[in-house]
Amino acid sequence: QVQLVESGGGLVQAGGSLRLSCAASRRTFSTIAMGWFRQAPGKEREFVAAINWSGGKISYADSVKDRFTISRDNAKNTVYLEMNSLKPEDTAVYYCAADRDFGRAPKEAYAYDYWGQGTQVTVSA
Repeated sequence: QVQLVESGGGLVQAGGSLRLSCAASRRTFSTIAMGWFRQAPGKEREFVAAINWSGGKISYADSVKDRFTISRDNAKNTVYLEMNSLKPEDTAVYYCAADRDFGRAPKEAYAYDYWGQGTQVTVSA
């Protein structure tokens, strides 16, 4: 079992930056892949970014590529999402997720085994 706790959300103006963190309870954090997803009101949950156990495999949604950066610190059991040049359309609840297949960085929500409770990100125009 893995418990995930997101933090770092908040209100920011368009063009601003935020850094999300997701702390995992699992001591063997390096044996899981991690992903970020988001869900805006009235919309389906969508993929944002994913990273495999070593950071050697990373994937991004086209909508955030070149603006968002996913990274992880296995010593701290934490994955990060650095978000720059934020737009109002980035407003959503952001969720981190863990995949026990540590070698991949999947874009599909069904590939993930554990989910956090989410953190709200609001970008004002």
